[in-house]
Amino acid sequence: MINMKIKSILERNPIIPAIKDNITLEKALNSNSEIVFIILANIVNIKEYCDKLREKNKVIYIHIDMIDGLNSTNNGIDYIMNTIKPDGILTTKSNVVAHAYKNNISVIQRFFILDTLSYEKALSNIKENKIVAAEIMPGLMPKVIKKLSQKTYIPIITGGLIKEKEDVINAIKAGALSVSTTETSLWEE
Repeated sequence: MINMKIKSILERNPIIPAIKDNITLEKALNSNSEIVFIILANIVNIKEYCDKLREKNKVIYIHIDMIDGLNSTNNGIDYIMNTIKPDGILTTKSNVVAHAYKNNISVIQRFFILDTLSYEKALSNIKENKIVAAEIMPGLMPKVIKKLSQKTYIPIITGGLIKEKEDVINAIKAGALSVSTTETSLWEE
């Protein structure tokens, strides 16, 4: 079943700031976006990032696989959710999705589509896994985005290699609801 809250947030925010350092954090804090992805952080700075973002009422998703000093094990996930308390997590791993689902954690799963086999695996996982949205990477694949958005019921986000406004427009036209990018010049488009 589709999560209408996250779908509504994504519809209102076609560009999602993807935070990778203090510079992108500061720009995301000042952006109009309601939602942010923390795609790179460490065990030392992740709480500070989230505290600052919470002060600005941002919806926060942490890429659990990319927290330096923390593994995306069940204990690592529980630690992040109980201590840092983001709104949800990003992951590429189906075992992380399974643990998150059991614990009522909102998950956006990222899929790297490299060939037909990875496309078919992603489609199968999207249909089977209990995720609120799927992020398809790289983001410059309109045909793949269109096919997946037509064959699944959850919102499709795309990211990776999104550098120009045209990339955003093409992804949205293809069926993506939102685009995540570290390209700060696009955050206020």
